[in-house]
Parts: sequence; structure tokens; C-alpha cells
Amino acid sequence: MNRIDLEGRTAIVTGGARGIGHAIARRFLASGARVAIWDMDRDALAKAVSELADAGKVIGEPCDVTREDAISRALENTARRLGEPDILVNNAGIAGANATTWNYDIAEFRRVLEIDLVGVFLCCRAVVPRMLARDQGRIVSIASVAGKEGNPNASAYSAAKAGVIALTKSLGKELAKTGIRVNCVTPAAAKTDIFAQMSEEHIGYMLSKIPMNRFVELEEIASLVAWLSSAECSFSTGAVFDITGGRATY
Repeated sequence: MNRIDLEGRTAIVTGGARGIGHAIARRFLASGARVAIWDMDRDALAKAVSELADAGKVIGEPCDVTREDAISRALENTARRLGEPDILVNNAGIAGANATTWNYDIAEFRRVLEIDLVGVFLCCRAVVPRMLARDQGRIVSIASVAGKEGNPNASAYSAAKAGVIALTKSLGKELAKTGIRVNCVTPAAAKTDIFAQMSEEHIGYMLSKIPMNRFVELEEIASLVAWLSSAECSFSTGAVFDITGGRATY
């Protein structure tokens, strides 16, 4: 593993108690960052902090990313305990139900968009002014190949992740003349707890679309996110970084 230099940086990882977010938090700690994990699952949050405690300075902040008051509280606590945020990773999300668009439950559709898209907007809205005050920062959002191509029977998730891609492009252009870089990554499926929300048919469909014939490893995503969060990523902003094993080559 190459050690990407994040020494002295304060990083926020939403949904970092498990899965992709947990792997990113671990990679950040190995790279010298101080990490605040924001997650609404208090038990999983406490477990994650305990597991990572030996790797570096890590704290947990209970946070529902769909609530402005919860984000504000977590942000103030993070700044007080670790310092002003240098890095924001928008990772919190859910897969939602699998159903055809015309049969998709309306409340479930709205729930997926609130967590997967509005939550990203709210976190960026809260953190960007603090980054602007110091004219530095890195924002990386976890989108999905579903946001590029649209997965059948996953219209809410696909629409939300497409929204994350567009939000990244807009925010990246707005901040292009500052010291803040904004990018997103579009992974293929990884074996995480989110699989429990999907049907076996849907999981099989996703695997069949990957030319490498395997799911992406969490550590592979974390490596890409670590580089995008570093000072070395200086001339890429508003961009979409593919990590799909050849499924999407754009």
C-alpha cells in the first residue's frame, strides 16, 4: 500500500461505521489524518471507533445526514475535537428497495433521495463555508455506476446517484478558483451490508455487467478516495472517477 500523505488533515467520513466508509476511515488514519466518523447507527459507530482506535486519532459523531441540526451539531463537535475540516467524504447512503419504477413505493423513493442525494447537499452546504474561510479543502462523494447507466429495478438509487454526479460537477465549477477540489467516484458494486437490501437477482445482474467478473474491493475504493483527498489532486475538480472493473469506460 502506498502511503498517501494526509498528515495533519481533519477528515469527515459520513456513513463511516461500516462498509466503504469504514475502509476509507482506516485508509485515512494510515495516511496520517484525524478522522471523524459520522453515522446514525450509534452501536455500529461505537464499534467502528473502537476497532480503529489503535490506527490513529478517530472520533465518532452520531449524525443523520438528512437533518440540518444534526449536521451542524456534528460539525461543531468535530471542529472542537479535531480541528476545522480539511476533507469531507460523502459516503452515507442506502440502496433502497428493488422494484420497477411504476411499482416503486413513493415514500421509499423519497427516503432514498433524502439520504443519498439531499444528505450530500446538506453536508456540502454546511462544510464548504468553513473550507472557504481557509481557502482549502477536498470533497469526495461516493456516487455509483448506477448513476451513470441506471440499474433496472433501482430507479431511486440510480436517480439519487446521478444527482450526486451532477451536484459534484456544479459545486466543483463553483469552487474551481478556490483551493477546494470537489470530485466523486463511481464504483461498481462492493460486497457490503448494503447487499442485504438487494435481491439475489439484482446482485447477479450487477456482477454480470463487470468485465473483470468480480466485485470491487473496499480497499480499492479507499485508495482512490485517499488520493482525491490529498494535495496531489490539484488540477481535477467537478470530475467523475470510474472504478468499475471495465463496466463503464467514461
